[in-house]
Amino acid sequence: MQIIEPLTLSGNLAIAYAVKQLDVDVVAAYPITPQTTMVEKISEYISKGELKANLLLVESEHSAISACLSAAASGARVFTSSSSQGLLLMHEILFITSALRFPVVMAIANRAVSAPINIWNDHGDIMPQRDTGWIQLFVESAQEAYDKVIQAYRIAEDDKVRLPIMINIDGIVLSHTYEPVYPISDSDVASFSPWNLYSPRLDPDNPITIGAFCYPDYYFETRYQSLKALNDSLPIISNVDKEFGELSGRSYGIVSPFKCDDADIILISMGSISMTVRAAVKKLREKGEKVGMLSLKLFRPFPSKELIRYIKNAKAIGIIDRAFSPGAVAGPVFTEVTSALYLSKMDIPSVDFFLGLGGRDVKMEDIKDIFNILKRIVKTGLIERHSYYIGLRG
Repeated sequence: MQIIEPLTLSGNLAIAYAVKQLDVDVVAAYPITPQTTMVEKISEYISKGELKANLLLVESEHSAISACLSAAASGARVFTSSSSQGLLLMHEILFITSALRFPVVMAIANRAVSAPINIWNDHGDIMPQRDTGWIQLFVESAQEAYDKVIQAYRIAEDDKVRLPIMINIDGIVLSHTYEPVYPISDSDVASFSPWNLYSPRLDPDNPITIGAFCYPDYYFETRYQSLKALNDSLPIISNVDKEFGELSGRSYGIVSPFKCDDADIILISMGSISMTVRAAVKKLREKGEKVGMLSLKLFRPFPSKELIRYIKNAKAIGIIDRAFSPGAVAGPVFTEVTSALYLSKMDIPSVDFFLGLGGRDVKMEDIKDIFNILKRIVKTGLIERHSYYIGLRG
């Protein structure tokens, strides 16, 4: 691998840099905070001739994802991005994109949804999209965001996958925070993620029908095919990450455990908050406490077997949710983890912790408070509450 000097980039700019290196054909997006600078930088690359792509100026996020779907149907390599209400406006077309098996890649600067209006980070925008059939990746840093974009095209365009991918970066926290990012060379990007032209595709000389009307006779089967394709993509996602590690020295896994081997208590998280949890675990380990953490890098398809492998010996588990699921028994991440435990016939005390909504700061002390609650459960064997709202006033 050719050694490249590090660049000082925000999460948004790191993604834009990767998109330029991947030589995409079509970019369609609509500005929304905190995603806007991502596409602004891509448009700058295009205007300077550093990226030969068509930038489509659309009137809404619904139009942006529709344009990407259409471009992908014709065989183009495409990119889009969004946040919050903009992502919700795409909701209808997200189902269609995955069902038609188009390898669209979208970066999402995760942001709280209204009302009230809030431009800061939580996972309220992405959790409503968890059943749209897209692969969903979560990252902890600008470096990881850059790396995952390169991996995403390799995965999405794999003939055994052919599914769209969402790369989730915490808005403001990662989208606007600068750090050293170590890129790989243009030639390494091209060789690792070569454009695998989609076929069959829309071609005026060879007309085909895509997304036709479907009677009950076949609808069930078509939906099952989408479900199976998503589930079957998990080993490919894992293998691509390993291959990228061999190329760059950076591999993240589909789950990232830390001090889980002998831990009595394990806290599960997603996104940049995992860095705070990891730091808290280090501090508590220095005091001799047998605690650990696991960061979920992949949310769809959900990596149940890999998760269970690292948490099966714990005496208590905490799950961090950064979005509500109103009317449900618990939060979305908690529901996934406990479902995996149930299907594995494992009975480990598990507690849901809601925190950091709307960009509320999450401190090391908050994480230590969570571990104290879990320690009491291990000591007494009693779960007083299944859900805690950390930092909630009133």
